Amino acid sequence: MLSLTNISFSYNSQSVFEDLNLTVNQGDFVFLIGKSGAGKSTLLELIYMNLFPQEGYIEVGDFNTQKIKKNDIAIYRRKLGVVFQDFKLMEDRTIFDNLAFVLQIINTSKRLIRKKATNALTEVGLLHKQYNYPSELSGGEKQRIAIARAIINDPMILLADEPTGNLDPETAFEILEIFKKINKNGTTVIIATHNYDLVKKTDAQILKLDSGKIIKVVLKQKQINTNS
Repeated sequence: MLSLTNISFSYNSQSVFEDLNLTVNQGDFVFLIGKSGAGKSTLLELIYMNLFPQEGYIEVGDFNTQKIKKNDIAIYRRKLGVVFQDFKLMEDRTIFDNLAFVLQIINTSKRLIRKKATNALTEVGLLHKQYNYPSELSGGEKQRIAIARAIINDPMILLADEPTGNLDPETAFEILEIFKKINKNGTTVIIATHNYDLVKKTDAQILKLDSGKIIKVVLKQKQINTNS
């Protein structure tokens, strides 16, 4: 469902990826790891089509970076969910309104907005907080709301950039359990993280970005296999 073919990308004349290839299947759970500056966030932005490769192409379902029209990018992004480390919640709106806004901009009916928001908040265990404001929530609760917002439109892929970076270990594990539950429901999950302890606590595909390439990490066998 997601494939990156011969991707090359440079930023400020600095090569980030060179002839990079990756395939992610429907329902996969993938961790992207690597040192700071290895390109984890850049890779997510390429998948989100906020950035475009200088060479090669990315395919997600019927969408292709070489063929997609500018007006279709917004349509494509509605099929993705994105979770950021800094939450990006609107402080002047209630939790319900934060979620509703995602659907209001695509002219969803009020009845369906209520249903989808209720389902998403229930999924992350925070339906009882729907009328609170972000300032009234803990960091872990804010991240749960960010996840609820990301899944409210039933995305085919959920992208998360360091979603536990600002959280304590216990809360980070609780957030991981939510991602695992979402993945079990059929959503493909791709998480960029520095939290290797978290990575070890789930049976997921682990991909390390190193020198512009992807290395598959096999923890159980304590060995590393290189994929071209």
